Amino acid sequence: MRVKVVCVGGGPAGLYLAILLKRHSPSHDIAVHERAPEGSTYGWGVTYWQGLMDRLRAHDSESADAIAANSVHWHEGVAHVRDLMTRQPGDQGSGIGRHRLLELLAERARTLGVRLEFESEITELPAGADLVVAADGIGSALRTRYADAFGTQVTHGRNHFLWLGTTKVFDAFTFAFVETAHGWIWAYGYPYDTEHSTCVIECSPETLTGLGLHRADEGDGLALLERLFAGLLDGHPLIGRANDGTSVPWLNFRTLTNRTWHHENLVLLGDAAHTTHYSIGAGTTLALEDAMCLATALREHPALPDALAAYEKRRRSELLSAQSAARYSARWYESLPRYIELPPHRMFALLGQRHSPLLPYVPPQLYYGLDKAAGQLEPLRRLKRWLGPRAARALHAARTPGRPR
Repeated sequence: MRVKVVCVGGGPAGLYLAILLKRHSPSHDIAVHERAPEGSTYGWGVTYWQGLMDRLRAHDSESADAIAANSVHWHEGVAHVRDLMTRQPGDQGSGIGRHRLLELLAERARTLGVRLEFESEITELPAGADLVVAADGIGSALRTRYADAFGTQVTHGRNHFLWLGTTKVFDAFTFAFVETAHGWIWAYGYPYDTEHSTCVIECSPETLTGLGLHRADEGDGLALLERLFAGLLDGHPLIGRANDGTSVPWLNFRTLTNRTWHHENLVLLGDAAHTTHYSIGAGTTLALEDAMCLATALREHPALPDALAAYEKRRRSELLSAQSAARYSARWYESLPRYIELPPHRMFALLGQRHSPLLPYVPPQLYYGLDKAAGQLEPLRRLKRWLGPRAARALHAARTPGRPR
């Protein structure tokens, strides 16, 4: 049976789902609608790890090979704190330019026969479609139109962040923490091609306003940030996106959840369904994994309601670990003064442990000692894994007003 599928949103999730569906069933009528012109995407580089590449190869080796061939890689993490630096080995990470990633996915989709419609905005359910996929991001027009059915909720993080590029090519995933008269400001940097890196800047609201960054236009704001991070950038510029003298777009991260991910023949994918804090570097990975899961569910369940229910159930379960890690990671940065005065190698070790539900409730020096010992003693490591979630739940309950003690 020929099925008509409309994917709304030409990001990684929508394009990759279209690829998988068309690859499995060439007779299906599959179109991707993107409201922006082709090639106009904003964004620097995205990160992924080897586990994602293994899954991509299992679903479509051609697109996986193209992504791998256009990626750069690193095997270390570096942290700069004031004038001190520490470097630690780690798992292989990879980066690819967002623009290049979308080019590769679009090329693969076209080769398979997917129709790509740019400058085509869809805000209502299109007539005649068997399945409509809202993959148009956190501001999804279709999800917003049916917000009551999806039960959308959004919470805002405390810190402010700014997504930038730079011509400084980092040789590792790099963190830099700079102390100012108004508090700490820090950067995450990673390469995404041989000439550029992504550089995300973050700080507390007090630091943002104290430095005047909240009211600076892009030129003045970038100039100040280049001075603050001069030791990191080695004379290279930071690159923004505004060309009209507007203010630098500092944002608070928005964590989006939905009570359900499907309504009639409409299903949510990627950031339209859920968001996780950027500090765990998993947004693109989770969106692509959503596409894999939905494509598998549609293949395994002939009835659409069953397929959409199976997709949602499985992905909700798979996301629990990443969502927990993202919450605790964001909290670590919001509590930076708790860790920043540690010796750099210890601070960096706890930076690597920022996903832990136990860390916020244990003195940092004690946690560092326990973590180091756990790395050498398997029984202690098992105890730490068992104790963390339980201690976090108990301490959270004890600190929540109105709850029984």
